Amino acid sequence: MHHCAYPSPVGTLMLVASEVGIRAVLWEDDPQKRVRLGQTLEQRTHPMLIHAMRELDEYFARTRTVFTVPLDPIGTDFQKRAWDALTMIPYGETRSYAQQAQMMGHPKAVRAVGAANGKNPISIIVPCHRVIGANGTLTGFAGGLAVKSTLLQHEAMR
Repeated sequence: MHHCAYPSPVGTLMLVASEVGIRAVLWEDDPQKRVRLGQTLEQRTHPMLIHAMRELDEYFARTRTVFTVPLDPIGTDFQKRAWDALTMIPYGETRSYAQQAQMMGHPKAVRAVGAANGKNPISIIVPCHRVIGANGTLTGFAGGLAVKSTLLQHEAMR
């Protein structure tokens, strides 16, 4: 696996790629326990990392609303279904955890969905920032609630 630092408007992100796709987009202060990756080699010129950086540049420039970079997250089957559901939330829109659970066909699994979102290894590209509390409040986000608010405002300004 390969990694590089990506300076973004919301802080420096660590991009991690396998040969198959993006494995992680991590925050500067991400605890190592949240996403376990093993050894990676710094290589800013890896094709998957270049692809992800280009798409993130376009996202932050407001010229990209959908990511196409291949993904390769590691997680349980349930986590992967939760993360897939996140990618179905349109740019500029939000859903509650209950709505996400409903989208997955598990309407009673709201807490499990929240826990899966908390383990989402591919921040921004897999948009867990688009999930909010049922009452419209911003809740848990690995990048912090201020960054979650910034990303939602960014998308609302398109």
